[in-house]
Amino acid sequence: MGSDHVLVERRGQVLVVHLDDSKANALSTSMIAAIGEAIDAAEADETVGAVVLHGRAGRFCAGFDLSVMRGGDIGAMAALVCDGGALVHRLYGAKVPLVAACTGHALAAGALLLLACDVRVGADVDCKIGLNEVAIGMVLPDWAITIAVDRLSRRHIQLAVATARITSAGGAVDAGFLDEVVDADAVLDTAVQRAEALAELDRGAYAATVRCLRGAVLRTMAMQVEVDRVAASGLS
Repeated sequence: MGSDHVLVERRGQVLVVHLDDSKANALSTSMIAAIGEAIDAAEADETVGAVVLHGRAGRFCAGFDLSVMRGGDIGAMAALVCDGGALVHRLYGAKVPLVAACTGHALAAGALLLLACDVRVGADVDCKIGLNEVAIGMVLPDWAITIAVDRLSRRHIQLAVATARITSAGGAVDAGFLDEVVDADAVLDTAVQRAEALAELDRGAYAATVRCLRGAVLRTMAMQVEVDRVAASGLS
């Protein structure tokens, strides 16, 4: 299972999804699809109790594929962002717990992936984490603001979203992008340990609780992604 840039590994009850495009780990159409397929496989397999999303050394995910975002095709750019929104929505509403092993930089769409995971373990490395859209002249899509409001610290949300403040790994814990920071060589093992603990939860109870706890946010996000997709179809 997987693709050229996504490798899936089984560790006991945990499915580890390794993201590695040998560059910035940008979210391309193919990477988005491969991550979604891994989540589908985890949900379909009763022996999988949790999933870990793991980046490459120094790079968790640096956002959307720049070849598309700077390619001049507005329709393709809008469609990619919609696909990313659908993925973030999919992760946040997954029927199995998700743990992020954040190995380094997590900007824009990469930071949104962190917000979609239940537990976020970060590497203690020199990195940038946050939503930098405003700083590069972009407006966050509505679905992204919705999940940011739901997950980020109330003390940090204005700075993190409206003023595009980027933090280190340590600062990302306070802001709400991460839950803990560990040595870089321990980030994957720690994330797997956290996932193993989550795998002991009752799957049915977890999924039902997610529907109750996040249902309103997930419905809003789904509607916002669909509105954006309709708008994007008119740009093709």
